[in-house]
Amino acid sequence: MRFRTLIYAVTGPVLAVLCLTSCSSKKYLSEGQYLLDRSEVHPSSLDGYVRQHPNQRWFSSVKVPLGIWLMAGKGDSRMRRMIRRMGEAPVIYDTLQSSRSVVQIATAVRAQGYLQAQVTRTEQPKGHKMRVRYDVDFGPLYHVRDLSTEVRDEALLPTLEPLMGESLLHEGMPFDANVLDEERSRIATELNNRGYYHFNKDFITYVADTTLGRHQVAVTMIVHPYEQHGDTVVSHRTYRWGETTFTFDTTAQHPLHMRPNVLRNTVSMPKDSLYREREVQETYGHLLRLGALAASNIQIEERDSDRLYPNITLTPARLNTVKFNLDGTNSAGDFGAAAEVTYQNRNIFHGSELFAVKARGAFEAIRQLKGYDRQNFIEYSFETSLTFPEFKFPWAGRNFRRRLQATTEVSLKFDSQDRPEFHRRVVTGAMRYRWGRYGGKHTYRWDLLGLNYVFMPWISQTFRETYLDNPTSRNAILRYNYENLFIMNWSFTFAFSNIKAMGATNIYGKDAWTARISLETAGNLLHGLCTAFSSPVNSDGQHTLLGVAYAQYAKVDLDFSKSIRFSDDHSLALHAGLGMALPYGNASILPYEKRYFSGGANSVRGWSVRELGPGRFRGSDGRIDFINQTGDIKLDLNVEYRAHLFWKLDGALFIDAGNIWTFRDYSEQPGGQFSWDSFLEEIAVAYGMGLRLNFNYFLLRFDGGMKAVNPAFGEERYPLVHPKFSRDFTFHFAVGLPF
Repeated sequence: MRFRTLIYAVTGPVLAVLCLTSCSSKKYLSEGQYLLDRSEVHPSSLDGYVRQHPNQRWFSSVKVPLGIWLMAGKGDSRMRRMIRRMGEAPVIYDTLQSSRSVVQIATAVRAQGYLQAQVTRTEQPKGHKMRVRYDVDFGPLYHVRDLSTEVRDEALLPTLEPLMGESLLHEGMPFDANVLDEERSRIATELNNRGYYHFNKDFITYVADTTLGRHQVAVTMIVHPYEQHGDTVVSHRTYRWGETTFTFDTTAQHPLHMRPNVLRNTVSMPKDSLYREREVQETYGHLLRLGALAASNIQIEERDSDRLYPNITLTPARLNTVKFNLDGTNSAGDFGAAAEVTYQNRNIFHGSELFAVKARGAFEAIRQLKGYDRQNFIEYSFETSLTFPEFKFPWAGRNFRRRLQATTEVSLKFDSQDRPEFHRRVVTGAMRYRWGRYGGKHTYRWDLLGLNYVFMPWISQTFRETYLDNPTSRNAILRYNYENLFIMNWSFTFAFSNIKAMGATNIYGKDAWTARISLETAGNLLHGLCTAFSSPVNSDGQHTLLGVAYAQYAKVDLDFSKSIRFSDDHSLALHAGLGMALPYGNASILPYEKRYFSGGANSVRGWSVRELGPGRFRGSDGRIDFINQTGDIKLDLNVEYRAHLFWKLDGALFIDAGNIWTFRDYSEQPGGQFSWDSFLEEIAVAYGMGLRLNFNYFLLRFDGGMKAVNPAFGEERYPLVHPKFSRDFTFHFAVGLPF
């Protein structure tokens, strides 16, 4: 009944807006005007060339933004103006814009080689609404039969000849003007990177002869000289770099003192070498990673006949900042607050190093926890980090470091947690590298060394007797995670995208995808040393270091996401993630921090965090299920349709599937072990919808998920068939997109 009430609550306002848009838009139309209701192009891939589109529809159905605009009514009060800004004004059909759309579509199709293409426009008025349909008759596709090149600047011939071997053009190809223009840009870019400073694609033109018959075209590429006056030809010439100079913006409020070698290392334009445009872009990329700079500008001055002198103007940033955050917390109904203060210095050693110190404190009032003296949770932590804007590695040469956009980070953190059941202290340290090429599609992260020391100075007698020492409820996973532990690990992550990491934007019609693989191991070096030197062994057969056992495991994570854009306002997002972690050697159980969990705002959204799995396991003790509902294997599959609704509001419809499993059969997790025979039956499925407040620089996400298939023991197997709102619905609030 509550589920049915929710459906009525959601659909009721939508139906009301639908009636409003149908009845109220007419009064905003003059005589002979129509509201543009539909605009269709066949084929639909050419929709981007239409100059006028109808009002937006929620999920291609209801014109809610128009309805909101109409709710404002007439008048010019502040409230009415605010409502109109949130909505969308009626789109009045414009015959001039429609005619221009016909021309644009025809031009685009003919540029693809369909030289006889025709576009037919059909207008279908109905009442005060207008539907417009554009049909494309492509006609025959023209192909290039003869292809030749005419170079009118003989000085370019030695450079051009090798480039033509990689030409995008070939005989028999469609006569596509877009490919012809792409070839012009390719040649211009190659020449720019071979010293030809003044060369651009306008020096390349084409002559096409379409009179050959049988839909064949003869194409001649002409490369023009720098200048030509009658029979006198001025050839293109190459340039070399002169000395690079730096100028600081004297109007900046914050003076900057930086070591000269730091600035020199950002320059990818060596003196006396040939001019290369890519070196200018690489230098911009190096300057961009210097946090001590707010902006930079490279001006190139041509002083001599063949010399270019770069001057780089630098604008300093604010070097010292202090940020303070105050957050409210809610953990399973227990309310609290957290405060955090962060100090940053962006030039601490005059090399644009970022030094940060962060202090955090949190308090939470824990209710309904019987048998414990203390009833509150208190946490405080201190963290410091130092980030260098380069690859700090002993054997990394200067040229190697110059080619990369890299950072080196060293961090140290102490975290103290006091709960009624136990006290926990965690000391972590790390040294990591991140790098990639400016404008490249690959990025790398190498955690050279990670140290994690967990120790438990105090465990309450009640907790110890109930869960750790009681023979009838002995939980190996729980006990392992409440013992002192040392983790020494390294990891490597490689990410690849079809969109350039820097200096590129995602254009209309471009489908973006990203793939990532991460490898991590821990304990191998320690295990070799402890075995070689016969270190002490504890009662569980584990080698120890200074009396503390160390973790040993191998972990791999694969992640793939793709966004298919139908238009600027509609897209389909796909995601698949697989993770596996195997404890071995000195450990039979993964540390809690390295175990996988399912459910939550970024996983299977019909469940809350750590409420799903492993396998068919069903939690029965909420006080320790955050340990039991973890695993060694994780699978996530997600499909999400995203649409812009109106104003700053976006919407989504999603289907999620996945679960977690364990490699070994743990008695405290019955049904949690992975098996090829049963894992398909243990995949959970959820569906739902979400609303997102998109402010461009950050996004607030509100997702509501419903269980569809539940693999847990003793639960309704198919909630999709028998939905129960109080049992199956889960609400999520998060910042940023789920994938």
